[in-house]
Amino acid sequence: MVTETAPKAPLRQRVLHELKELVLISLYLYVALGAVILLKAAVLHTEGIEFTPWGIAIIKALVLGKFILLGEDMKVGGRATTGPLIWPTLRKVFGLLVLLIVMTTIEEALVGLFHSRSVATSLGELFGPRLQETLAEILIMLVVLSPYCAFRVLDQALGEGWLARMFFAGQEPGSKLPIDGRGRQLRA
Repeated sequence: MVTETAPKAPLRQRVLHELKELVLISLYLYVALGAVILLKAAVLHTEGIEFTPWGIAIIKALVLGKFILLGEDMKVGGRATTGPLIWPTLRKVFGLLVLLIVMTTIEEALVGLFHSRSVATSLGELFGPRLQETLAEILIMLVVLSPYCAFRVLDQALGEGWLARMFFAGQEPGSKLPIDGRGRQLRA
């Protein structure tokens, strides 16, 4: 049995691709998290409290973006896109959500250790007095991950890069459209 392997791209090309992916997902997360932070700042401002942690939002978006890319590399949620796309989309959404919860919990524990707090104290605060805030953050990430994962699954089903070309490059007259799992040509 002979197996063919695709040649690996040069390291520089892979690093640039990974960096581009990180920037794009982090930008998406920053906009989504920024809207929540803006709302939080507006509510606190009405109470007379000034609150604008934009730097924290950038760092959080970068960290979450890296966690998501790690999940993509680990193929969280699987790669199968046969049948209705809702199922692989939901698997990917909930798989990445669980990964983000686990990684964020680990991050909180490490930040607590860095600030000379015990792991139990850090996690107790996260799931104790801040439980409602933690649950709201999980729900927000579920909402944010849903369109991201839907686009990723759709892009995979169409063929890597087709969705981006359809969005940003348009279709040239007479260009061949991708074919679905049943051998039928898809419409733009």
